[in-house]
Amino acid sequence: MRTATKPLLALTAADLMTAPVMTIPHELSLREAARLLHRANISGAPVVDEEGQCIGVLSSSDFVTWADTGGEPAEPAAAVHFIAPWGELIDISTSPDSAIREYMTAEPVTVGARTAIGELAQKMVDAHIHRVLVVSDRNRPKGIVTSTDVLAAVAGAARRAAKGK
Repeated sequence: MRTATKPLLALTAADLMTAPVMTIPHELSLREAARLLHRANISGAPVVDEEGQCIGVLSSSDFVTWADTGGEPAEPAAAVHFIAPWGELIDISTSPDSAIREYMTAEPVTVGARTAIGELAQKMVDAHIHRVLVVSDRNRPKGIVTSTDVLAAVAGAARRAAKGK
């Protein structure tokens, strides 16, 4: 994050985003996508088509939706689990083998690299989400800004203000 030299409200998506961003190919099954997210130790990623264009986002909330629509509780075995937003562990070994297109959030919230921090935060608040995807003009994922990234920028600005900088 390149925030130390800019005032808080001058920060943009380019300053805050994690790049490059891991993407999930749309043809993966839900189980394969969950394993990919688990191995990368992240809770969500953009879903891309064959041309690398963003067609959706798959996040822990999508797994919670799956669990709520009939997923069975996990047996106590050595399994990989996905953590739901409220901390519940979901056993991905019981997740369906169907394509993630059925579970992802289509039409994700996207922004350009020059989008200001205030607009990023407002988009997250309005959509009740924790990440926005930074895309190129050809709708290819360039990075991701999470609510934690925004909070870290606010905390850094508060620290600098407290020190008199």
